[in-house]
Amino acid sequence: MKYDLLSELNLDALVCSINNEVIGWRRYLHENPELSFQEDNTAQFVYDKLQTFGGLEISRPTKTSIVARLIGNHPGKVLAIRADMDALPIQEETKIEFSSKKDGIMHACGHDGHTAMLLGAAKLLCSFKNQIEGEIRFIFQHAEELPPGGAIEMVNAGVLDGVDLIIGAHLTSNLETGKIGLNYGPIMAGADMFKITIIGEGGHASQPNQTIDPILIGTQVVTNLQHIVSRKIDPIDTAVISVTQFNGGTAVNVIPNYVTIGGSVRSFKPEVRNNIPKLIEQIVKGITDAHGSKYEFEYHYGYSPVINDNETTNLIDKTVCEIFGEENRVFINPIMGSEDFSAFLNEVPGAYFFVGSRNETEGIVYPHHHPKFNIDERALKDGVKIFVKGAFTILNN
Repeated sequence: MKYDLLSELNLDALVCSINNEVIGWRRYLHENPELSFQEDNTAQFVYDKLQTFGGLEISRPTKTSIVARLIGNHPGKVLAIRADMDALPIQEETKIEFSSKKDGIMHACGHDGHTAMLLGAAKLLCSFKNQIEGEIRFIFQHAEELPPGGAIEMVNAGVLDGVDLIIGAHLTSNLETGKIGLNYGPIMAGADMFKITIIGEGGHASQPNQTIDPILIGTQVVTNLQHIVSRKIDPIDTAVISVTQFNGGTAVNVIPNYVTIGGSVRSFKPEVRNNIPKLIEQIVKGITDAHGSKYEFEYHYGYSPVINDNETTNLIDKTVCEIFGEENRVFINPIMGSEDFSAFLNEVPGAYFFVGSRNETEGIVYPHHHPKFNIDERALKDGVKIFVKGAFTILNN
């Protein structure tokens, strides 16, 4: 792959030449969102577009995902580039011309833009097939939003067989358009879930002395869970324990037999991640024993932390600085949100980065998963540029 095929001027011209198409693809996908594991029409749309590019080997490793292989005429490394495609169960409130046509479903996280950017990169890179040394594998992934996630299904289906490196990007409302965020090492946290059932003995609200009140016990559990991060984890390490559900009771004059407590845990280090469920159960057991009640405890490991490989990150860093200048490359702190891109990074080295899509002048400021979330469509060109030039940089390295 000869680097001089992509001077800065040529890259700008190439990306601009398909920009209207990329925007059109994004708007079509935004109008027609589909939930995780239900991306049938989205996958078909992507498949049909890829077929028109020519030179690709296209397959469906799972029911609603697509992989397209661009195999060069010369041997070399295999680079994978990933985009996610699923939407969220949210009622859209943006009032844009191309709002979701489906009640209660919208692209509130930018995955429509991710898919459009990767389609654009695939179209441009297909024109360099004869000069490519190695292979570029375009991964259009389903079900990022719903654990266990689509990434692990694709890994199990063999989409990374033979892959040397993988990269992925996320549009973000936390950075202005034109800014690119990255980090060496940890960039997104692991996400786990827990459910606690406090089993007491219910009775009449007027005679609490004849009951074992699971609500009272449960509130003590919730309070004490906050001590784990503040007193049991090294302040240098990072973790979050959030209780997000507390359910119990059916009437105001009845003390219930049980309550359920649910929540989320975020962390980066394996030793911290593995120790937290032990600490949670230790607290639950101690409090329930003290009050003569019983408990049930469930803990589910979700997405692993996203840990960027330093060498791959350096190549993306170099690419970003060459395209946008060092002043627009932003080193960001690790984010406590999670991403199943980690399933790919657990198999091969790679890098995940963020493409700014915030535009305060246009009112594009709402956070991800908000019913008014939108992206500045100028950011789509930025993502395509990084994917295209990044492919050259990585395969030439």
